[in-house]
Amino acid sequence: MINQIAPCLWFDNQAEEAANFYTSIFENSKIENISRYGKEGLEIHGQKEGTVLTVAFQINGQSFTALNGGPVFKFTEAISFQVFCETQEEIDYYWNNLAEGGEEDQCGWLKDRFGVSWQIVPSILPELMSDPARAGKVMSAFLQMKKFDIEKLKQA
Repeated sequence: MINQIAPCLWFDNQAEEAANFYTSIFENSKIENISRYGKEGLEIHGQKEGTVLTVAFQINGQSFTALNGGPVFKFTEAISFQVFCETQEEIDYYWNNLAEGGEEDQCGWLKDRFGVSWQIVPSILPELMSDPARAGKVMSAFLQMKKFDIEKLKQA
């Protein structure tokens, strides 16, 4: 089944490398298709014939496209991908793998080595934040964290 909405990630020239990186981290993920630049449009795209144009891939059933579009656009934190985790081991796994070569930030946010922003979030966080009696304490706790610590959030 094709997803009706699929993110397209614009890379300079790392689309295939990024797709391979993401599919190596997430289970149930795969590269589906790779298209390449042809002779047509050379005067516009400037890419050598045979260079990767797009990589269609899936992460846990969610379709993505990685596009080698050149250095025109860069990723920002205005868009991020949330990864909800049941256990601290899952948080540690995704945090350590996605942050490798990237930048760690506050409150479960990181940028991977390609500049894509991710939020590695405990699945319990929305429940904790919806409890008016606990929300303030939970927020105070996670504002002190880079990588989330589930036990500290539960204790807050």
